[in-house]
Amino acid sequence: MSSGYHSLIRHYEDCLARHGDTHRGVDWPNADDAAKRYRVMLELIKPSHGLVTLLDFGCGASHLYQYMLERGVENVSYAGLDASPAFCDLSSKKYPQNEYFCLDVLAEPERLATFDYVVMNGVFTEKREMSYDAMWDYFRNMLRVIFGKARRGIAFNVMSKEVDWERDDLFHVPLTDLTHFLARELSRHYVVRHDYGLYEYTTYVYKESN
Repeated sequence: MSSGYHSLIRHYEDCLARHGDTHRGVDWPNADDAAKRYRVMLELIKPSHGLVTLLDFGCGASHLYQYMLERGVENVSYAGLDASPAFCDLSSKKYPQNEYFCLDVLAEPERLATFDYVVMNGVFTEKREMSYDAMWDYFRNMLRVIFGKARRGIAFNVMSKEVDWERDDLFHVPLTDLTHFLARELSRHYVVRHDYGLYEYTTYVYKESN
């Protein structure tokens, strides 16, 4: 598989260098829309009577954790992962009480523990200079690995095809291509959310139906 995804890591590090610890530093153009994404990602978690573990994959500056603190989210034990040393260092300094993994999961999957839930917010919305086919291969390979690290389910977002126009640097995924892949290789227990007003959709994939 091509290592072109490393260009995505460099892109986000450039955003951090230019804009600092802000929504633009993780390349979200609008703070309110970013908060909406955090809400939708956390709604992956089904009601539980006890503590669940959550991995924020591609955690960036841990803005999801900040959102959880501000809204008093309880019974969720947070950990973060990023392939970028710059983001790992920033998050670890901000929230030293959290566990952070700084690694390329495709290169070293054995280093990552398992969690009840894994969210991947913004990991697959941009493809930058990668071709669609290269990004599609990266996307599927990553989901295969990460779904194996989740005991209950995962969430991720991609750009929608239901838009007025598509940007060449974004990853617009046909829904049927996605659902065929999920049903054949991961799970038939999935939920597609296109109901929160952005030009993207979020998919929850569960191990079981309840």
